[in-house]
Amino acid sequence: MSSADPVPEVHPAPAPAPSGGATSIAAVGGSLLSDEGSVPRTDDALVKQTLHRYLQKTRAALLGKLDGLAERQARWPVTPTGTNVAGLVKHVAGVQAGYFGEVFGRPLPDAPAWLDSDGDEDMYVTADETLDDVVAFHHRSAAHADATIEALDLDARGVVSWWPEGHRDVTLHRVLVHMAYETARHAGHADIVREMLDGLAGDGDGNLAERSPEQWVEWREHLVELAEQSGLRGLGA
Repeated sequence: MSSADPVPEVHPAPAPAPSGGATSIAAVGGSLLSDEGSVPRTDDALVKQTLHRYLQKTRAALLGKLDGLAERQARWPVTPTGTNVAGLVKHVAGVQAGYFGEVFGRPLPDAPAWLDSDGDEDMYVTADETLDDVVAFHHRSAAHADATIEALDLDARGVVSWWPEGHRDVTLHRVLVHMAYETARHAGHADIVREMLDGLAGDGDGNLAERSPEQWVEWREHLVELAEQSGLRGLGA
């Protein structure tokens, strides 16, 4: 996509399918949250459930941005730094494998060679890989992460060998917070990249304003007008 390309017509993502009837590759997660707050006292089990649910929700939102994309679209670098939807999914899957694997002495079995690479192979899909390969690896990484979360207590100790000395000792609690943040950040990147590719916006959970395609055009034109007006300030216009 170049600066000369037309602005895609906005079309909202479909609502998540009911439990058991998922049609998306975005695995289970959706909008489900924990029961924390519904009982007078919060214990460690509920805290872990809450953190895990948020991780699952953001993980599903990120993976769902691949729904309906062809290989070329999924790989297409939209930003000057090469950000692409497939690369974001691959990157998060790799990071997740490390934080819930090596950190707690539970390395992902048969991990791909690129996980130990110092290059940027986790940020794009190579010529030897397919989109299906990336999705399959994401699912495998997620299942391994979920098993670690289920098996360990929040205060379980781990070591992040790639962090600076003096900061490498962590708990499962800290890693859960870190990965929920990391995944949400990249899910946000994927939101924008996907919208720029074909206009698909939101994740179907009701957070996107309800506007028709024509109303979205009018809304954007209104924002363009405001931006143009602000640029005239101080010029005597």
